[in-house]
Amino acid sequence: MAAIFLVEDEVLIRMMIADMATDLGHRIAAEIGDVKGALKHADETSFDVAILDVQLLDGSSEPIADLLTARNIPFAFASGYGSGGLPERFKDRPILRSRSKPPSFKGASKSCCRVRRLTSSGNQEEKHAN
Repeated sequence: MAAIFLVEDEVLIRMMIADMATDLGHRIAAEIGDVKGALKHADETSFDVAILDVQLLDGSSEPIADLLTARNIPFAFASGYGSGGLPERFKDRPILRSRSKPPSFKGASKSCCRVRRLTSSGNQEEKHAN
């Protein structure tokens, strides 16, 4: 399964998402709760996909999403607000509701992993879905 980079500032939600991920066979590559730390890990840590809280205590996760896009790493957003809080250019990304149940998480993680497999294989058409 996938190595997941998890960016969430609320510890209980981060633990819940990490538990769902590991229950589905994924591995948590790194967990972080702030923009500065997330940018460092996003640039230096090896992982397959990321889950980003839209709004962290110290700012928006938009710069992290930009870095992941530049690195061609698929990601989903975690939000209690749906797609309304997303920057326009990221409205096509999968969204995991912060209080999601495992089936919702499973769908979002499958979507990211599918994009990762296609981009790793060099399928240029699907790279734009990232």
